[in-house]
Amino acid sequence: MPLTNTDLQYYDSNVLRLTADKRKEYHEQVDNLIAELRKHVTQQADLKITRVVKAGSFAKYTILRKTSEDPIDVDVVFYIDGEDVDEATRDGLNELIHKLLIKIYPQKSVEHFEIQRRAATVTFVKSGLAVDIVPVIQDSSSSDHGYQFDRETGERNRTCAPCHIQFIRDRKAKDKHYRTLVRMAKRWKNFTNPPGLKSFHIELILAYLLDRDGATTSIEKRFREFLGYLAQTGLDERIDFPENDFKLKKSFSEPVVIVDPANHENNVASRITADEKKKIKDMARQSWEISFEASVQEDEEMWKEIFGPRFKIVD
Repeated sequence: MPLTNTDLQYYDSNVLRLTADKRKEYHEQVDNLIAELRKHVTQQADLKITRVVKAGSFAKYTILRKTSEDPIDVDVVFYIDGEDVDEATRDGLNELIHKLLIKIYPQKSVEHFEIQRRAATVTFVKSGLAVDIVPVIQDSSSSDHGYQFDRETGERNRTCAPCHIQFIRDRKAKDKHYRTLVRMAKRWKNFTNPPGLKSFHIELILAYLLDRDGATTSIEKRFREFLGYLAQTGLDERIDFPENDFKLKKSFSEPVVIVDPANHENNVASRITADEKKKIKDMARQSWEISFEASVQEDEEMWKEIFGPRFKIVD
């Protein structure tokens, strides 16, 4: 007999899902950071911050509780009024935020600071929380949209943090099991480490299966369908969403194409290489075979080969 929804909801609630107490703790820590950084940016850079949005898996409720294999991170998008931002200021936004973070936080409370291509990151010692500060030059014609700039290439990417959050809410409304499935698939990813596959890709692939096949009645069945989709298609087929404007459909040349539901010109899987794509397919096939055998044999221990030793469905 396959695992029941009750079994997997127990696993999700007691092992995977972030607890209410931890969510409250992280909210408070992030709120303090936002207040301090907003003050310092305004005082020292003469930039106008129009809004701040907590984004990423934390805001979407698809985040996993922290373990040695499951890092905890929160994306915070700072929308900056672009009217008075010249090219030099724009290109130096991540460096500016990095310097301000170092000034705001004493070393004893922070593990490290890091400048990434499109964000500046601070990781706190006590909680282990990593916060990615993402500066976005706001689009004057649409307050939810803005532009991220790659500090290495200078490439501009249109984004919409509220749109991504709403996208997940809409899928949760269509299928009450959607977020549970995302957390399970993310745990599989973190345990098996298929190269190139990101959490955002998983959210979108499961959303695509939901849009295509409708809500599921069996969590286990849909999870195995997720693995089967990766194994059978090898990510060869393009993934689009109803939110995309098909009248403006853009062609992409990368090995994997998953179109951003908030920007039809952005392929969020553009960095997955052909070699990584093949490895994702092979690893998904292996996991599907294990999951099928575990289901047929009713062997709970075999599921640990997919989710790791912390998998459990009873107290």
